Amino acid sequence: MRLNDLLPNTFTYCGEEVLIDLSFDNVLDVFDVLGMKELPELYRAELCLVLLFGEDVINSEDTIKIYNEVFDLFLGTDSNKRIKYDLAGNPMPTKKEEPLIDLSQDAEFLYASFIQAYGINLIKEQGKLHWYEFKALLNGLPEDTIIKQIIHIRSYEPSKHDSEEYKKQMEDLQDFYRLEVDE
Repeated sequence: MRLNDLLPNTFTYCGEEVLIDLSFDNVLDVFDVLGMKELPELYRAELCLVLLFGEDVINSEDTIKIYNEVFDLFLGTDSNKRIKYDLAGNPMPTKKEEPLIDLSQDAEFLYASFIQAYGINLIKEQGKLHWYEFKALLNGLPEDTIIKQIIHIRSYEPSKHDSEEYKKQMEDLQDFYRLEVDE
């Protein structure tokens, strides 16, 4: 996101600009479809494109190519992660980290945090608030919001300086706020 660029709302397909719905709630619907592992991958990609562009905009033979392009351009979340290399130029092993937030499971905490921090009612912003704006506001939430406090709890690692009582309290809070993980 650049402050001197307009937020994207079109995609070039077959030489024409077509509208793409990147409202935050629509993008969350796309992520929900992607999570439906019981559906074939091609069908999930087709559903995502229908959500983003509407019916009969993308030809079925272009589904995977266009889906990958759209995801890379607009929806990718790991683009900021840099791969670290050792002195020989080999990628360094990375530790698989548990997610600290889930946009579905934490929906009510996100809603409350946006109201608290910005006075933004996410329900009333459906269809209006762009995905890029949503991500920027989410990343900028102040530490005193409920979702930031929950993230702090989930990321807590005991220290030798913490009392046993505090460690137990944090362990209980971590159990309470633990994300359900799909196998």
